[in-house]
Amino acid sequence: MIEESRRRRFESAQGYFYSPNQEYNMNPDNLFRSEVVKIVSKATKFPEKEIESLLEKPRDPKLGDLSLPCFKLSRKSIEDPKEIAVDIGKTPPAGLVKDIWVAGPYVNFYADWKKVGEVVIREILKQKEKYGRSDYGKGRKVRVEYSAPNTNKPLHLGHLRNDSIGMAVSNTLQAAGFNAVRANLYSNRGIHICKSMLAYQKYGKGKKPKIKPDHFVGEYYVLYEKRKTKKLEEELKEMLRKWEKKDPHVRALWKKMDTWAIKGFRETYKRFGSVFDVEFRESDFYDKAKPVIETGLKKGVFKNDYDGAVIADLEAEKLTKKVIRRGDGTSIYITNDLALTPHKFSTFKLGKAIWVVGSEQDLYFQQLFKILELLGYPWAKDCQHLSYGMVFLPSGKMKSREGIVVDADDIMDRMTELARKEIKQREKKISKTELEKRAKAIGLGALKYFLLKMDSIKSLNFNPEESVSFEGNTGPYIQYTHARICSILKKGKVKQFRFDPSLLKDEREKILVRSLMDFPRVVQDAARDYKPNYVANYIYQLANQFNEFYEFLRVLQAEEPGMKEARLALSRAAQIVLKNGLNLLGIDAPERM
Repeated sequence: MIEESRRRRFESAQGYFYSPNQEYNMNPDNLFRSEVVKIVSKATKFPEKEIESLLEKPRDPKLGDLSLPCFKLSRKSIEDPKEIAVDIGKTPPAGLVKDIWVAGPYVNFYADWKKVGEVVIREILKQKEKYGRSDYGKGRKVRVEYSAPNTNKPLHLGHLRNDSIGMAVSNTLQAAGFNAVRANLYSNRGIHICKSMLAYQKYGKGKKPKIKPDHFVGEYYVLYEKRKTKKLEEELKEMLRKWEKKDPHVRALWKKMDTWAIKGFRETYKRFGSVFDVEFRESDFYDKAKPVIETGLKKGVFKNDYDGAVIADLEAEKLTKKVIRRGDGTSIYITNDLALTPHKFSTFKLGKAIWVVGSEQDLYFQQLFKILELLGYPWAKDCQHLSYGMVFLPSGKMKSREGIVVDADDIMDRMTELARKEIKQREKKISKTELEKRAKAIGLGALKYFLLKMDSIKSLNFNPEESVSFEGNTGPYIQYTHARICSILKKGKVKQFRFDPSLLKDEREKILVRSLMDFPRVVQDAARDYKPNYVANYIYQLANQFNEFYEFLRVLQAEEPGMKEARLALSRAAQIVLKNGLNLLGIDAPERM
């Protein structure tokens, strides 16, 4: 046994440990972990909450279902890790733990899959859509801000990646017990907005939109860039100054075009499924930063530059200088954020604030967060930029100024049409209503999954045809697997699942049960790391495992008494988890494809 003095040194050591309040409903994975933790705690006398953070899941199931590397204990306690392992190995297994195997400094714990299988399947059938949820983040409020479009052009493919990430992160946080506040900020003022305004003023001739209104506004943004001259640039600066001085004519033009743009955005959001709990407008905060700037000047965080601009010299922080307000007194992005960010924290009592913004703004957020820290805001440490990579086209990078973009509406049309063709090839006599319903679910599912399946920090090369395939690592493949299980269950005609888990002896069945048990932990990890691709990768793997199970084992034609019911119960559990996983990604789980 580890002696008491060494135990105390271990307890006082600094490190990351899970909260003692993390009792996650009745998730089987947590029940198994809990029993492993109790075994280790009994043998070592170390606190359970500290042992929990040290457990690992072996990549190879042959090496156990959970593993404890005892050298991690040894670092804190100065005890030989092999001796620690031997002490733990002497403890008899109990409950869901069937066997304990010591391998040098490692202790490997094996689950009793007869017992675990029953717990896993019964809990999934009982919890249904709640399976995977936990109280991991209970009591913490997190604001996730995504989309944040400029009101001078329509949403494009990059915005759809942004929205997909923001919604999926919010969904996983919510499932893990956090109070997720979904937020949007309309960047609806500034020099970039004046470009579409000035072009419309000069060339619009009072026209009203005959196309989707945000597309109408965007045409004038592109027109300005095409006709830009030094004279127009001076007029542009003058228009911004007039806007900030609340010139009635400029404000009337701005309000009209702002209304058009946001009306168009909301149509796109509704179609894509983007939802927000709260919306902000830059126009409400651009002039509210004066007290913050004055405080920064007094503290020496800011200083006046030679041309009258206010700057933050961050070179000592290994960051470049940052203009806070222009020399002519007009505001820029950071002017707005210095007023809006304190408002968000004080109004919503946030524990964390996350900005989902492309990687091209990495430096900007480093500067913003450092300035907030230097200004003395205690919550500055709770600000995080969730950076994501670019979406490239076959022709290269999207360029809004040149009109080289994939509009969000256009790509949704394209994906729906591709799905429509695929469905019609498989089912010739489908009704028009059913065709459109499925085409929308599959087309948008394909698009969202393609945008989420990779780590968000990585850039993507968008390929519509590849993403809508019913085979491979795609959304439609996972949706098809879900629909396939629904069809099996319908043919099975089971109203109430009564099954004997001891019949599920095949290795494919055990693999499926093991994966189903992992789902709550995957959701928790996705919430912890803000990585919805964990969920995407998991459901793709689960779909593969189910299809292999169904290909090699009889379900509806099972001959052994009780086997049909047991495998149908396992199939139902897989269907529930696939649906829950798809829904976390904002993807529909159709019952027919």
